[in-house]
This record gives sequence, C-alpha cells and structure tokens, in this order.
Amino acid sequence: MALLESDLPVTTVSNSDRRAEMASGSKGRVVAVIDIGTTSIRMAIAEITPDGEVRQLETLSQAVNLGKDTFTSSVIAKSTIEDCVRVLKSYRRILDEYQIKDREQIRVVATSAVREASDRLGFLDRVYSATGFEIVSLDEAEVNRITYLSIQPQLDALPDAANTRTVIIEVGGGATELLVVEGKDVLFSSSYRLGSLRLRQMLEAYQAPQHNRRKILENQIRLVVDQVVHQVSRDASAQMIVLGGDVRFAASQILPDWEPGTLGRIPITSLEEFADRILHRSEDDLVHDYRLTYPDAETVGPALLAYVMLARAFGLDEVLISNVNLRDGLLQEFAAHRTWTTDFTNQLVQSALSLGRKFQFDESHARKVADLSRRLFVELREEHRLEARYEVILYVAALLHEIGLFISTPGHHRHSMYLIQNSELFGLGKRDVLLIALVARYHRRASPRPSHEGYNTLDRDDRIAVAKMAAMLRIADALDRSHSQRVRDIQFSREDSRLIILVPGVEDVSLEQLALRQKGSLLEDVFGIQVLLRGQGPSLENR
Repeated sequence: MALLESDLPVTTVSNSDRRAEMASGSKGRVVAVIDIGTTSIRMAIAEITPDGEVRQLETLSQAVNLGKDTFTSSVIAKSTIEDCVRVLKSYRRILDEYQIKDREQIRVVATSAVREASDRLGFLDRVYSATGFEIVSLDEAEVNRITYLSIQPQLDALPDAANTRTVIIEVGGGATELLVVEGKDVLFSSSYRLGSLRLRQMLEAYQAPQHNRRKILENQIRLVVDQVVHQVSRDASAQMIVLGGDVRFAASQILPDWEPGTLGRIPITSLEEFADRILHRSEDDLVHDYRLTYPDAETVGPALLAYVMLARAFGLDEVLISNVNLRDGLLQEFAAHRTWTTDFTNQLVQSALSLGRKFQFDESHARKVADLSRRLFVELREEHRLEARYEVILYVAALLHEIGLFISTPGHHRHSMYLIQNSELFGLGKRDVLLIALVARYHRRASPRPSHEGYNTLDRDDRIAVAKMAAMLRIADALDRSHSQRVRDIQFSREDSRLIILVPGVEDVSLEQLALRQKGSLLEDVFGIQVLLRGQGPSLENR
C-alpha cells in the first residue's frame, strides 16, 4: 500500500550514483526482498552487517491490483501481469545500481493473490522470463513463520511478556493471519479467508446499496470473528498487536506523535470512530483527502472494521500497533543466512510434540529416536552434505514417526504420513511438511520408490534428501527397539567403510542388533556404509 508504508518513506526516483556509493561503502551484505501482494509490489533493500544487524537502505512500493483479478475471476489478467513485469523490471534496474546481482542476495515472494490464481504457473514463468526473478509463492504457514520473525523483537521488549498472552493479527487484502503467543511460545496460528479486498469484491458482486454496505460487511466479518473466538480462548489479561498498512495509516491519523519504531496504543473507541468516518467516505474523497491510491482507498475501511470487531470480540479496550511487515521478517531470515533460527526451531518442535500428544504417541520413545537421529546427522555430515535445516526436518520426522499407531498397527508408517500431511506444523509450508511425512513413512518396510505417492512429486535433490534422512531415522529407531530408552549414549568410530556404533553401559545389544539388520540396509544403499553395533559385552556380532 504505497502511502501506508510509514516505517520508511516511499521512493519512486533515486540517484543511481548514491545507490552505487551505498553499495560500495557497505561493510556487510547488501540484499533485497520483494513482496508481491494483493494491491501492490513492495521492495526493501538492506545491509546485513557482519554481526547480523539489519540496516534498511531503501524501500519502494508501487500499486498493482493483483488481488482484484484473482478474487474476482481466479485468473490474473494479461494486462495485470504486464503491469507486474513493468514494476519488477524497474526494481531490477535499481538492484543493478546497488550491485545486487547474485540470486542469493534476492528473495521474491508472493502471497494469496498469486497463490490462489489458476494461471499462477503462467504468471511465474512470464515474470521469470522477463526479469529473471524466481518467485516463491508462500503458504499460509510460511507467512505465519515470517510474521513471527518480524514481530519477535518487539514482543521481547514488552514488559511482563513471559506471563502475558498476545494475540497478533494482520488483516491483509486476501487473508487474515493470526498468531497467539505467550512468552516465547506460539500457542496457536492460523489463516482465515477474510481479507479487505475480498470484502470489497463481495460488495461489488452483490451490488449492495451504500446504506446496506456496513451491515453486509459486519455480517461477513462476524463469521470469521466467531470462528477465531471459538478457536482461541478469551483471556482477560490478553493484549492484541495489529499489523498491516491499513492500520498503520489509521495510526498516523489517530496518533500523530507515534514513532513507527515503537508499539503505539490506540483506544478501540478512537479506532472505531475513525473506521466509521472512513466507511462513510467515497473512494474519490479518500484519495483526495488522504492522498491514498485507489486500491488503498477501496480496502482501508473494511480492514479497519475487521480490526475493531476482532478487538471487541476479545473484550479489549485498546490495541497495540506495530509497523513491522512481511519484508522485515524476510530480512531477518537473510540475517540468519536463510536458516531456521533457534527460536523458530523450538516453536516447530513444540508444535510437533503437541501433534504427537494429540495422537497419544509414545513420547519417551519419540524423543529418544529424535535425539539419536540428531547424533547420526552430525556424525554423518560429511557423507550426507545436507543443509542445517534438514537436521530439524529429520528431528521432527523422528518425533512423529509412529503417530500412525493411533489409527492401527498394520501399516502405521503410511498412517503416520497421512496424519502429518493433514495436520498443521507451525511455520512450515507444504513442501517441508511433505518431506517430514515421507521421512516418517520410510522409517520401516519399503524403501522410497518412484511410484510412491508424494515421493514421485519431488525433484531429485529432495528425493535424495528424503532417502538420506529416512536411512538415519531407521538406524535411530533400531537403537531404541525395546522402547525402553536403555541406549542412553552412543559413540562412533570408523573402520574402513564401516560405521561402528558403541553403546557404553549396555552389555547385551542383541535386540538392537537384530533390528539393525532389518533396518540398516537403506543406509548402506544410500551412503555405502555398513553399520555395526557393539555393546560392552557379548553380542550376536562376535558370537
């Protein structure tokens, strides 16, 4: 939203020499993130300092109403596609001035307006052909993860944050994203098909008369508000942080002294009064009086009404307003070298444990297998050469590998895959969830085959990664074959092409050796390594 980006001034024309000077004078990495949203395309350029600090250099925004096409006809019109190409070409020229040319320095993402378009692939191909930009279409869960990254520094700064429940809401053009956080723990996250542009399109489809529009909007918003309240228990001590360009615009009018780098406080009565004034004005009036773009003028009223109704439903007298956005979270990921942060990893593990408990899994066994899997991942790092995030994927798959027993014992590995694929794991997109589901599916029985559902949709790199992780999971599972966690520690040594696993403190490891003989072949096939298990007493191997 061009005139609602209050954190930094919008730039339309800039001096190329100044950009080149900033790039050459940078002591860190200069990177860029581009967010293709429902009503505009925004870009942020920043320097990542050697100590991981993000210093924004420039931010730009240009209106392109993708959402109007998608939410009306499910198809992005050719004229809109060419508008996007024009904007992205102009951004490409600016990136060249900053000497940002390596693909590893650029991330381009799209949200619901592109994700839900039936001609999404054609749009992505056209943009890539014209600009070289590879657009990643974010799932709702990935948006929640990035939102968490962007808001986390402000959450940490809140007084008594550890004992306060915080509801974080952003009403976008196509969807409403919701996070419920207590301390550092994400208690709940979800996405709802409630968006300001969707609401505006609904009014136009109904051709509702002006005097009925407010009531129609309230009825539509209330459907989602009731759903949110049903899923998120009310808490008298809770607080709400609201995000998004529409509410930042409202804050700029209600709180003239608000410093965008801080959390502002808006009384609900003030927000409601301002929303009423906006809803009673025409788009032409809003454009003229507030210098909004027409796409922004169309959506600001419905969005503010949604915020008011959500806050009222939670019984709040005020809301906190933050200026963070999706691009802030994307830049934080760059600062973390595109790896998953410790905080996010902890949230993901807690989400997996909650899922396991839902299906009454053997938690002690699951934790032990996960820990052993991690040990194997570290020991075999030179052989598997997988990125650090795969260690987390393997760990989560190990935690959940037996949840299929909730359905039945026969074929429980396939049931585990089904349950994982059809459940939510905080912050993970569909691709990563599929990888976890497949690794869990292959913890026993058949090895991965090209004909297997899900596995046959992966590219070569992901197929190989699944095979490697499944091979390590099988070894870890064999080491706790008794489900008693009696293998408390393991040590490794190498003998030619053999990996020797020593189990100190356990004399008889015959049960685990039998399990290893059944499960160890996949690791030998994938890595060319034979695994032998030795205890501190007689064993099958040396009898």
